[in-house]
Amino acid sequence: MTETDLIQECIKGNRQAHSKLYSKFAPKLFVVCLRYSKNREEAEEVLQEGFLKAFQFLHQFREQGSLEGWIRKIIVNCALQRLRTNSRLAPVVNIESYDEQFVIHDDIESGINSKELLRMVMSLPPAYRLVFNLYVFDGYKHREIADMLGVTEGTSKSNLSDARTFLKKQLCKNQATAKPYSL
Repeated sequence: MTETDLIQECIKGNRQAHSKLYSKFAPKLFVVCLRYSKNREEAEEVLQEGFLKAFQFLHQFREQGSLEGWIRKIIVNCALQRLRTNSRLAPVVNIESYDEQFVIHDDIESGINSKELLRMVMSLPPAYRLVFNLYVFDGYKHREIADMLGVTEGTSKSNLSDARTFLKKQLCKNQATAKPYSL
């Protein structure tokens, strides 16, 4: 069954087609949900809500891009809507309070895996995490982020800079506490 056939079957209400479409994209999109959520349960809710909306509006998909990208955009919008209604987007941490000295190591990436990096991104304060995700992972420009969040472009840039600083400090802290490898 082609993707176009699968879409048509979903539009007709075929539950097996819904299940196939969900199974095809849910694992990748769940990672997106985790980046925008406080915890796994909230990420699962965002994923479910996003797929419900995707199925509801699937007839509007015009195949002018990838289906995965179209669903991803819906899910990101669901996550943004949840953040708008459930929390303030103001930073909740002052970067200056993290005045530890840190040094960037050349091989810092080698000591971190993707799950740990995701955990660090999830630990960012909400405003920082949101801007970081939209800019770094989803490719939005600061002007677009500012429009989506109702903030200034400068605030978007500042939150991204603070998020990067926060993550660098976390990476350095992890590097410093990592146990040396024994041969």
